[in-house]
Amino acid sequence: MKYTQGQFIITEKTAIARQIYSFTIACPEVAAAASAGQFVHIRAKGFTLRRPISICGIDKEKGTLRIVFEIRGEGTEAIAELNKGDLIDMLAPLGHGFTIDPGFQKVALIGGGIGNPPMLPLAEAYGSKAVVISGFRNASAVILQEDFRRTCAETILCTDDGSAGIHGFVTEPLKELAEKGGIDAVYACGPMPMLKNIAAICKEKGIYCEISLEERMACGIGACLGCACKTKRNDEEYFAHVCKDGPVFNAEEVLW
Repeated sequence: MKYTQGQFIITEKTAIARQIYSFTIACPEVAAAASAGQFVHIRAKGFTLRRPISICGIDKEKGTLRIVFEIRGEGTEAIAELNKGDLIDMLAPLGHGFTIDPGFQKVALIGGGIGNPPMLPLAEAYGSKAVVISGFRNASAVILQEDFRRTCAETILCTDDGSAGIHGFVTEPLKELAEKGGIDAVYACGPMPMLKNIAAICKEKGIYCEISLEERMACGIGACLGCACKTKRNDEEYFAHVCKDGPVFNAEEVLW
């Protein structure tokens, strides 16, 4: 796993929803090595442990990465206080990303809440072959819909309270697509109950599925056991490191 540790310039900062920020970071070496599904590990000033944040955009020509994150505690709050022109301390790119198969003719990309950002590089890779299903608590939490539409992907929006898009969970549109058939693969990131249900639907319908797990991390490179999860490979159970072996896994390998 090739990664770089350094301080990089924030070239753009935008508040895209309440407590949710988008940063564009100039880091040519990192951008050149990054792939969809990987993450960055950021050190917030005054904190020892880094914070993992999914990669939301990769521009290899410009040498930039985009990250979108939500303030969930003091560490991410400190990161959100950084501004355009500031340096950000980053270890990246980390983890095992998504498998992109040019042979797939139709894929479903499913994001729950802050699990939507890592779906954007996949939407850019698959374009009109993709159906993006985004789920949020309510209309005020909705992000990245214009970004998804710019990729030429079909977009389906769901909210828990019905204040925007379809009233319900992302699994409902997925079930409808699965019933119609023709879906070659499903990619998903979000809360564990959502991922578990998506994996069950895909298993029942025989659809290839990759999921990105959200876990608390310490080192980010597989040296500690802070993000272990139980998985199965070759009919044997073992504890995988989400930071190194994941965060992306074949859904059938995860023991729920």
